[in-house]
Amino acid sequence: MKQLADEYHHGIQWVKKNLDQAAIYRRASIPQPIVAVSDATFWGRGYGVLVVRCPRLKKNIHYHEIATETPFEYLKARQAVEAKGFILEAAVIDGKRGVKAIFDDIPLQMCQFHQIQIVKRYLTSQPKLDAGKELRAVTFALSFLTEKSFTEMLEEWHNRWKDFLKERTYHEDGKHWQYTHRRIRSAYRSLKTNLPNLFIYLKYPELYIPNTTNSIDGYFSRLKSLLNVHRGLNKRRRYKLIQEILNH
Repeated sequence: MKQLADEYHHGIQWVKKNLDQAAIYRRASIPQPIVAVSDATFWGRGYGVLVVRCPRLKKNIHYHEIATETPFEYLKARQAVEAKGFILEAAVIDGKRGVKAIFDDIPLQMCQFHQIQIVKRYLTSQPKLDAGKELRAVTFALSFLTEKSFTEMLEEWHNRWKDFLKERTYHEDGKHWQYTHRRIRSAYRSLKTNLPNLFIYLKYPELYIPNTTNSIDGYFSRLKSLLNVHRGLNKRRRYKLIQEILNH
């Protein structure tokens, strides 16, 4: 603020007033069929932005402020994109629970990078048990395999460890129990549940569907880097700056 005030020979309040009154320039995009990559990023708790980006156009088609990342927010985003005249041929998401249903009428790719991260959270970076080590290795091969090859590897792993996964740990009362290897079970269940959406990009080569949300994640990194230069902005001015960055 002080640098701008010095440059234009006015006070800081004059700078703030002009920034608040400045209109946001929005680049118009021609409505057309697109593959929509959708994801959200947050600044602390309770404040974030959900963005829909078209990698082919290298443009952010839509964005809006959010407090939490819910299926409803993705529905709002889709409705806004379609209201502009765009036709969604396919979508790429990070696997947030409940979001699949918003795009169940079009090809939907689950981000393979996020899938790997989910498994890593369950198994950690250095699993101690052999079953975990093997499942982690299978998961990290995800981006290099076809759906058939990956499915066969996952089924082979499960057949080898299915009895291990059924092991139970009983409580002191001898009646109540829980699965002994819950985190490994959860990692496997995540892969099994998301498997139908992990290789959609290979089924529709003509659509050039990305297998990750990296195009938008990279944009988020740039966005936060630029915003860090201007720490201390109030929420309204920060969103104005976010809009300015997302529009270019």
